[in-house]
Amino acid sequence: MNKKGVKYISITPFYYVKKSKNAKTKEVIVEMDKKVTISMLWQIYGNLLTEKQNEYINYYYNQDLSLSEIAENDNITRQAVRDIIKKGERKLFEYEEKLLFMKKTINQEQKISQILFNLTKIQKDSSDKQISSILEEIKKELNCLI
Repeated sequence: MNKKGVKYISITPFYYVKKSKNAKTKEVIVEMDKKVTISMLWQIYGNLLTEKQNEYINYYYNQDLSLSEIAENDNITRQAVRDIIKKGERKLFEYEEKLLFMKKTINQEQKISQILFNLTKIQKDSSDKQISSILEEIKKELNCLI
């Protein structure tokens, strides 16, 4: 918490959502497990890593192989596998810090969800069938984006 009473809550190691006791608007806070975060970053930026980093991160986080299993498959030490994965993780977070693709995607999904919620409320309050039909079509299109 800083001097102004604003608490910073981490979404990922590089994203922070301000949440203050005096805040008038509610903010959606998404907390992700490290494995989920790295897996998502790998899907976005994995092709920018070296071949070994890409391969080992995929094995470790997505295919749930242990460091020992990966090391045994490639005839290298467990420590070498760990080093390669850690370097790859750092690269993924660096790319995200600079490009912000995951953050933008999460924000877009949250905004679309809020729009869908508001459209549903309008649709329930509307007695005009033509408006309800149009709103339903808009909702279908927005659902395709999530």
